Amino acid sequence: MDTMRMKAVFVFVAALAFASAPLWSGGFGGFDPSRYPIPQDDPPIQPAGYAFSIWGLIYLWLVAHGAYGLFARSDDPEWDRTRWPLIVSLAPGAAWISVAQASPLWATVLIWLMLAGALAALFLAPRDRDRWLLIAPLGLYAGWLTAASVVSLGLLGAGYGVGGGGFVWAWIGLLIALGIALTVQSLRPAAPEYGFAVAWALIAVAVANWGGYIGLAGASGVGALVMLITALQGFRGRAT
Repeated sequence: MDTMRMKAVFVFVAALAFASAPLWSGGFGGFDPSRYPIPQDDPPIQPAGYAFSIWGLIYLWLVAHGAYGLFARSDDPEWDRTRWPLIVSLAPGAAWISVAQASPLWATVLIWLMLAGALAALFLAPRDRDRWLLIAPLGLYAGWLTAASVVSLGLLGAGYGVGGGGFVWAWIGLLIALGIALTVQSLRPAAPEYGFAVAWALIAVAVANWGGYIGLAGASGVGALVMLITALQGFRGRAT
């Protein structure tokens, strides 16, 4: 088996393992609040629960990506250059739920590694080749991981009493998420799916905080609007 095909097999297997993880790991309903020195009950940085349904689409799209890459593009050099970074993201991702159930600290380290791999794959993907099975799923995956990584970091910071409590970390997390997301989207306008995923998360943060932290909810809503506008600009630019 040549190296390209071997990597295509690895991506497909890793995508299957990643997508099936909720089935064999017992699923993930959020970090256990008691696993932090300062318990994180109903943290303001966390999106409303409905937002996590996006994982269903991400899982299916990544498996389709892996299957198409293996059976139709295994020897394509443009697909191939995304594979090692994606393997670095998906392979640890298969174990992430189990790690998160045991240790929020190590889960945070792991999800930032997953994000780094996903972003590297996104930046290495060609703009127009097989976009609906290549750059689009990578963009959606990397976008949601951007939000999830920042949420994990914010929970960790608040849970260990570093730099302030949950409300302070919600604002810090919002700024970090927008900083990363706007930078990535401006550098990769051909992947509006990235911005859509971040906006989806920010809307859910606004929904979660609407009855309590109105200022945070409003800022999250504005951030979501900014991300949607930025992503749509890239979408229109790709169409012209």
